[in-house]
Amino acid sequence: MIISEKKRFDRLYDKHLLALKLQGLSASTIDVYSRAVRRVTDYFDCVPDQLSIEQLTDYFGELVDRYSWATVRVDRNGLQFFWKHVLKRDWRWVEIIKPPQVRTLPDILTVSEIERLIGGARKLRYRVFILATYSMGLRLSETLALQVGDIDAARQRVHIRRGKGHKDRFVPLPELTYQALCALWVKHRHPTLLFPNPAGLSRVCEATSHMDRGGTQKAFRVLVAECGIKKRFRSILCATPSPRICWNRV
Repeated sequence: MIISEKKRFDRLYDKHLLALKLQGLSASTIDVYSRAVRRVTDYFDCVPDQLSIEQLTDYFGELVDRYSWATVRVDRNGLQFFWKHVLKRDWRWVEIIKPPQVRTLPDILTVSEIERLIGGARKLRYRVFILATYSMGLRLSETLALQVGDIDAARQRVHIRRGKGHKDRFVPLPELTYQALCALWVKHRHPTLLFPNPAGLSRVCEATSHMDRGGTQKAFRVLVAECGIKKRFRSILCATPSPRICWNRV
């Protein structure tokens, strides 16, 4: 791509990032929608606004061969956002690519499998993280973001802030989970975070962010493999388990 076109792309890409931000989309959505624009730009080595429907049809045809339908769907949505909010063009994307509607049931862990995960975790923060996630039916990001002030021990509930759809909610707090969270907090005594990031710190209480999402997912993949659990990893993190886990056994 020549320098003048590269500069023009950079201006459009910055507008794309700003539009994503102003639409109130989550950080993860901004990441994948912006990656979709970068991917198609790298593929054709030109600014995307020059592409024809025929070129995009061929592009998505190859994308289907190389990636999952989930990735294809996200890229379609990311480019559609770019065309609508940045280029101000209304294209009928359904004529280019229409991912199939697939309905699947999630893989649900048994109590025994959850116990194996907790027992297999070598670090206390991961054992407590697993227990908190499954006993309260939380998403990975929701557990990571938990703060000391979110715990309402008197009412036995936890305030989940800005969950899916940027909505707050309250979830029941099992006594077992409360005890585990207290045991973890006593170890690090961070003033606000329940799962502070210990990376590169001699004193975890000085952490400025929670545990890394990618690092946590990687640790879970390793743990799942070591425990011999064959269920899909993504479903495992989204499943809502039974809270009947004996903390004394792990």
